[in-house]
Amino acid sequence: MTSSAVPAYRRMSVEQRREQLLAAALDLFGHRRPEDVSVEDVAAAAGVSRPLVYRYFPGGKQQLYESAVLGAAEELVGLFGVPAEGPPTQRLADALDGYLGYVDEHDAAYGALLRGGGVVGTSRTEAIIEGVRSGAAAQVLHHLGVAEPGPRLTMMVRSWIASVETVSLLWLDNGKQPPLPELRAWLVNHFTALLLATALTDPEAAEAAARALSQETPASPGRLLLTNITTLFP
Repeated sequence: MTSSAVPAYRRMSVEQRREQLLAAALDLFGHRRPEDVSVEDVAAAAGVSRPLVYRYFPGGKQQLYESAVLGAAEELVGLFGVPAEGPPTQRLADALDGYLGYVDEHDAAYGALLRGGGVVGTSRTEAIIEGVRSGAAAQVLHHLGVAEPGPRLTMMVRSWIASVETVSLLWLDNGKQPPLPELRAWLVNHFTALLLATALTDPEAAEAAARALSQETPASPGRLLLTNITTLFP
């Protein structure tokens, strides 16, 4: 008898089966446009039947997408919640280590979250993505000691978050080059430069920058940037 090409069915717990289907969906959504992925594709990738996918996700592809990216979003926001100890730019570097590490290890999930939302285009998926951005921004502002930021400081932090997203996607497209430590250092320097530039015309940003710089140490990223700039442009 000819052996079947269909993978053998494995009995799993409800949670295990759900996680298996979400992982298969994330991989597909991360490497294809969402409209090019079908429930049948997810079932084939997971080695299960189409009805089984609908049993766990009655809403079909849209529910699969929303559930998959929601999990990725929650994990990403949490990565910015590093302990509020030490120089602010070192905390930011630590947060970026986690964030970029996630991008590296879960590139399909990250691609599905950031590239797919606009294509699928529902209010729920857009809210999930916005939640990542606002959550990350709130954590960054917390490390700056700012509870209720004004418009300029808000725009500065949100523009940096947008840059991190864009750079991360370009990094994936570029074969994950440059190396992660270089990418992280550049993004921290980018943040520091944006904060100082904003401080020139915004008193709130100036206060936040002064407070942050007072906590920097000779070996912290922010202080090293200022030292290197002074060396380059005496």
